[in-house]
Amino acid sequence: MKKTLICIIILWTSLGIAQSQYEGGMRKAFSLWEENKLDEASNLFERIGSAEKENWLPDYYIAQIHILKCWMNWENREESALKTNLDKAQEHINNMLTIKKENPYVNQMQAQLYTVWVAHDGMKYGMKYSGKVSELYTDALKADPENPILILNKAEWDMGAARYFGTSLEPYCKEIQRSIELFATFKPATEFHPSYGLERAQEVIKTCGQ
Repeated sequence: MKKTLICIIILWTSLGIAQSQYEGGMRKAFSLWEENKLDEASNLFERIGSAEKENWLPDYYIAQIHILKCWMNWENREESALKTNLDKAQEHINNMLTIKKENPYVNQMQAQLYTVWVAHDGMKYGMKYSGKVSELYTDALKADPENPILILNKAEWDMGAARYFGTSLEPYCKEIQRSIELFATFKPATEFHPSYGLERAQEVIKTCGQ
């Protein structure tokens, strides 16, 4: 009985230390991101992911960072640089899918990746990816219909298409407003799950009257 109790105590202690290391590492990675040290943040997320093989969040943020890097210095972009970052993002999106197949955030990241290609060269990539982006967001919202991040992302994509075709933005502006209202009560599963988007939604809603 005594040996069993000791084993349980050791196990609990080990789990506590591992959890503490994970939480500390994630907080540090986000801190680096906030300091615009994107490569350092990505590298740290990668190390965390290597240790937390059943956790999709490090892969999510690595993919997001590399997609974000594509939008930086957009006017001077080169397709080879986009491909390098998007190939890296795709690798980690694939990892997410391996860890958790039914995950709307996989759809979100895949849609954001395809959006970069469409924005880069609509003539070349629009027919290939535009329909897929819409489908990915639709499926994500079927899985998590009250998620304000996903509502915002889909509405922004739809607004871009509406502007291109000269159709009304009104239904998508209503969706942006709905996302803002949902952010007020949105509770991510943990402190490290996606929770961003309110400030972006507030910026986008201002363009609805223009």
